[in-house]
Amino acid sequence: MKMNLLSNRRQKTLWMMVIGTIVLLAIIFSKVWVDTDKILTNLNTRNVAPTWDYLFGTDWLGRDMFTRTMMGLSLSIRVGLIGAIGSTVIALTLGMVAATMGKTVDRVISWLIDLFLSVPHLVALILISFTVGGGFKGVVIGLIATHWPSLARVIRAEVMQVRSAEYVQMSRRLGKSNGWIAVHHIFPHLVPQVIIGFMLLFPHAILHEAAITFLGLGLSPHEPAIGIILSESMKYLSSGLWWLAFFPGLALLIVVRLFDKIGESLKVLIDPTKAHL
Repeated sequence: MKMNLLSNRRQKTLWMMVIGTIVLLAIIFSKVWVDTDKILTNLNTRNVAPTWDYLFGTDWLGRDMFTRTMMGLSLSIRVGLIGAIGSTVIALTLGMVAATMGKTVDRVISWLIDLFLSVPHLVALILISFTVGGGFKGVVIGLIATHWPSLARVIRAEVMQVRSAEYVQMSRRLGKSNGWIAVHHIFPHLVPQVIIGFMLLFPHAILHEAAITFLGLGLSPHEPAIGIILSESMKYLSSGLWWLAFFPGLALLIVVRLFDKIGESLKVLIDPTKAHL
């Protein structure tokens, strides 16, 4: 019974990853299959409700909201990918250094982790993004600099557990260097945690980018970002143009939830204490 449940979970997770990959690639390369001319101003088709010709309707300038949404998601996903990859690299590096370079280094990095965890992500993200000049570069740097602490703490704990294992101690007694042990024993053990950490960081990075852009503190207003689209649509909701915010917001929610669900499913499968529940 437990084996059947585990097999079903694996199949479900595999299908979710396949679907997630297809959705990700389709959105990233949306410029290839969407008609980008539809985001140009066309006053003859402004404020059109959703139809088969305009699935998400058009805005006050006659721009196709489906095309704008796909391009906005593409930008948000690129920002989220860069931010999540950068944060994962920082977390892996600091987590391994903290657990292998002595008590003093461990205390310093642990203090740094606690410091970042004590400040809400959005607050730290806004401050860092504003400090480095905002825009695409500022948001990416802010995401990279603020989303690593939780994963770094997990990696540090994993490294400390592995380095005390019997096979690692045996390698030390056989004269293997710390670098050899890190590459051949510690890092392979961390790969599942790093993958899970990345998959969980990715949707959070997308959502936080959209949040600060919506507040006017993220990407430039000239960028076709989801946060910009949602921010612009707020003043037209009272006029009955509900589709301007509904479809872009729903698309963002679906993408974020899809990858968050994939990360959670991978976590359950890889964690031996949960995979057999």
